[in-house]
Amino acid sequence: MNMLIYLIPIALLMGGMGLLAFLWSLKSGQYDDLEGAAWRILAEDEADRKES
Repeated sequence: MNMLIYLIPIALLMGGMGLLAFLWSLKSGQYDDLEGAAWRILAEDEADRKES
């Protein structure tokens, strides 16, 4: 039971850090273009094949 005194604040701190990291990623635009990376991979692959 004494361990809960340590585990609950640690869990809350880690959860808060995860929330802050998620909010930072939203603010910095990490999720703005979800399909662009997939299309870039395909476009680069086609360009590489044309050069070969």
